[in-house]
Amino acid sequence: MNPEIQNYNGSQTESDQEICSKLSELIGENLNSLESKIWHGHPVWFLEGNPIVGYSKQKKGIRLMFWSGKSFNETKLNIEGEKFQDASIFFNDKGEINEDDLKKWIEKSKEIQWDYKNIVKRKGELVRLK
Repeated sequence: MNPEIQNYNGSQTESDQEICSKLSELIGENLNSLESKIWHGHPVWFLEGNPIVGYSKQKKGIRLMFWSGKSFNETKLNIEGEKFQDASIFFNDKGEINEDDLKKWIEKSKEIQWDYKNIVKRKGELVRLK
């Protein structure tokens, strides 16, 4: 596992550490060859420089976010904004993580992508890659 992500996970409370460790383990198993790093303060995995999945500590719990998740058409993923294509789910206990759902969403994150990598060049306009 990326040492930066390991440090991030270790800096959380005990219960949040369990959630973060489980998420990073499952994401890592399914995206093992992809770049991962701490980006904007939290763990993110990239496919060809494009962010696809990450998680962060927020008031509501640990937020697992898929940058193109709105296009997954998954009812368990919450869509909050109108402008971007992200969708997320919050966890407050490791037992809430459904491994089958997570694996399905990770597969979709590889197949369905919006181009966040070039959003600045396009002045905020998102273009679908896949």
